[in-house]
Amino acid sequence: MTIRTRFAPSPTGYLHIGGARTALFCWLYAKRHQGKFVLRIEDTDRERSTPESVQAILDGMEWMGLDWDEGPFYQTERYDRYKVLIDKLLEEGKAYRCYCSKEELEEMREAQRARKEKPRYDGRCRNRSEAKEGVEPVIRFRNPLDGAVTFNDQVRGHVTFNNSELDDLIIARSDGTPTYNFTVVVDDMDMRITHVIRGDDHLNNTPRQINMIEALGGEPPVYAHVPMILGSDGARLSKRHGAVSVLQYREEGYLPEALLNYLVRLGWSHGDQEVFSREEMIQLFDIDEVNRSASTFNPEKLLWLNQHYIKDSSPDYVAQALKPLLQARGCEVNDDATLEAIVVSQQERAKTLVEMADNSLFFFQDFDAFDEKAAKKNLRPVAEEPLKVVKEDLAALDDWQPEKVHGVVTAVAERLELKLGKVAQPIRVAVSGGPVSPPIDQTLALLGKEVTLARIEKALAYIEERKENS
Repeated sequence: MTIRTRFAPSPTGYLHIGGARTALFCWLYAKRHQGKFVLRIEDTDRERSTPESVQAILDGMEWMGLDWDEGPFYQTERYDRYKVLIDKLLEEGKAYRCYCSKEELEEMREAQRARKEKPRYDGRCRNRSEAKEGVEPVIRFRNPLDGAVTFNDQVRGHVTFNNSELDDLIIARSDGTPTYNFTVVVDDMDMRITHVIRGDDHLNNTPRQINMIEALGGEPPVYAHVPMILGSDGARLSKRHGAVSVLQYREEGYLPEALLNYLVRLGWSHGDQEVFSREEMIQLFDIDEVNRSASTFNPEKLLWLNQHYIKDSSPDYVAQALKPLLQARGCEVNDDATLEAIVVSQQERAKTLVEMADNSLFFFQDFDAFDEKAAKKNLRPVAEEPLKVVKEDLAALDDWQPEKVHGVVTAVAERLELKLGKVAQPIRVAVSGGPVSPPIDQTLALLGKEVTLARIEKALAYIEERKENS
């Protein structure tokens, strides 16, 4: 048997963290077993589904590298197929037309609540033979009244629902459009899905779907219901906890490898191992080992992983991820070799690519003003002499390489009997505009001789103006 999993988002919003983890688990399980991963877009909610949401889902999947083997399939393109099977169930007496009005259904539920019963459809149209004039009926599935639905969930273990607890679900609305629970059943059958991995908020749908699959003559897939993700306060993960679009993490400077690594550890583990390559995830992940309890989202851990991947990834890979962030900030990035050198100079300290981009702007753009706090501390009159001497010695330097630049700065500090920091930090503020940059020799080498000398001159003018104003 070929393992076939599916990820089936509804395009009513972005691809969020919970959906991304589900997609990852489905993808990993299929990859590990040399199976097929199917992408299905469940877009039957015409009022809320949008093309923009579809594109956001596809873009999020592609950014994370979760490539699908088949699809994307769209449910709105399969209405004819759903109608054929709904008609089949009607003909076989496994479904029926319900003419109950909204008012009648609400009265029924109010009476049930008054009797302290669980509100549910009571099947009053199950045996109705005559139509109700002027009313377009919905179609309900005739759920078995007796017995139980039992299945072995790969995460939760043995699960049983009594059929007496299940009501007759609507499978087609009064306008003829099929409902979620029915389209899912038909799609899983037609697409030969063997394993359904999804959030445990779908657990109560499962017995109803199993009954419908069996009524259609199909064989239910294996189910695995993954626990929800919680915020740090124990509440269900929401926007305020960081449950944002996965593409927002890209915009905030996260690498997809970091997000995938973090998501795979939300509910699954392999000993004490924290960092997993994509290949290791495929080799080691098993849905049977996912925890039954909910996981807590920890943004600090995700940030730690991102810093790890920025530091350990190849400079050319990080550079290509960094480039659009720099371009969005108005930088012209035409030299990949220089960009890679900038990445190398900052890989050890950057936690996100946004941080790296912001700290790299001075390599591409001149700045209008010095950071006020940094200038007040470092561009004082006492720094005037070191900056002048450094500028003169750098101007005489023919071989503009990091080690040669370092030699000049060190020699000036020794000649003036100053600690290296008393020379290097004023230079750093002078050329970068702020207190942070890569090592000073790398910084000056990347800026080039002309820009370095011009910016030191600008700093000297700032010091002179400061002296005059004082």
